[in-house]
Amino acid sequence: MLQKFALCVVSLTAVAAWAQQSSDKSWRFAVSGDSRNCGDVVMPAIAKSVIQNHAAFYWHLGDFRAMYDVDEDMQDRYSGKLTFAEYRQIAWTDFIENQVHPFDSVPIRLGIGNHELIGKSAEDYLSTFGYWMDVPELREQRTNEFWDGSLRTYYHWKEGNIDFIYLDNSTDEGFDGGQLQWFERVLAVDRNDAAIKTVVVAMHRALPNSLACGHSMNGDKNNPSVKGTQSGRRVYLDLVNWRHDTNKFVYVLASHSHFFMQDLYDTDYWRNPQHGGIVLPGWIVGTAGARRYLLPDLTSEMKAKTKAETNAWGYLLANVSTSGEIAFAFVKLGLNDLPTEIKDRYGDFARNFCYDGNKETSKHDPPDSCNEK
Repeated sequence: MLQKFALCVVSLTAVAAWAQQSSDKSWRFAVSGDSRNCGDVVMPAIAKSVIQNHAAFYWHLGDFRAMYDVDEDMQDRYSGKLTFAEYRQIAWTDFIENQVHPFDSVPIRLGIGNHELIGKSAEDYLSTFGYWMDVPELREQRTNEFWDGSLRTYYHWKEGNIDFIYLDNSTDEGFDGGQLQWFERVLAVDRNDAAIKTVVVAMHRALPNSLACGHSMNGDKNNPSVKGTQSGRRVYLDLVNWRHDTNKFVYVLASHSHFFMQDLYDTDYWRNPQHGGIVLPGWIVGTAGARRYLLPDLTSEMKAKTKAETNAWGYLLANVSTSGEIAFAFVKLGLNDLPTEIKDRYGDFARNFCYDGNKETSKHDPPDSCNEK
């Protein structure tokens, strides 16, 4: 049983008109990820747009700063004199000051990505970003589910008739056993909760065997991930079974690949009845400032029906209906959307490097597990 889910790429003017026509009881949230390299330029523009569109919260799907080298936006601000050791000391503080604070009163949800573990640990992450992980709604769920109540890099919270779930696949090992058991318990509770109509599951790396398989939980050509593939497939099938049994809505979000793509799981592997036969609606939105990747090779059929775009700044704006169904629109931003203070601070660097440059020239070749059908 296959489903089709429509999504459009729109201008800010179109988004404003679309939001104006929405029901008074509908509401919105925003999502994107991967803000390294030029996040101090792009994220304030995202924040400005998210505020204008009255989103209830913004969800960042990981990779705040590069961490393996000095981010170019920071180096530009320090006139090329920032050493790597100095950068490592201030990178996360810079992210908070220049990428989180512009959202002002809009709540921020943070998700861990693989770059958060370069030169750092999960404990470092929780220590630095614990404030955003311990807001009342997240704390309430956590203390009800874990005997020690301690922070974890995965979490969920309920808002309206939706359960929002963040899964941690920041390492090459994928989802560990404890996280999988927790996730399946959460789904079991939601299965029997009449108030929950939808689950939105977000993570950094896309689940296995997607259209972006070459840079996902399958791993990369030279670094395939057996555990990532196995645990990611288990989560996908958990969601397929949950959707089949409940007839509720399921949406899956990721970043990691630095482009926008919809219909992410419309592949031969997931269409195969032996693997569930249901194509879950999924998106990649790694468009918050990181070095832009080339799109993966797609068949002519997929190119015709799947919207995908690189060399783009932006985010997903989600419009939630009273039924729990969600319509997603990719809000594309440009130089004119930068706040005045960002234009003044970065000048030609914003155009010459962040907008016209900041591009990867090679593709991510898929590992052998991506060829399974």
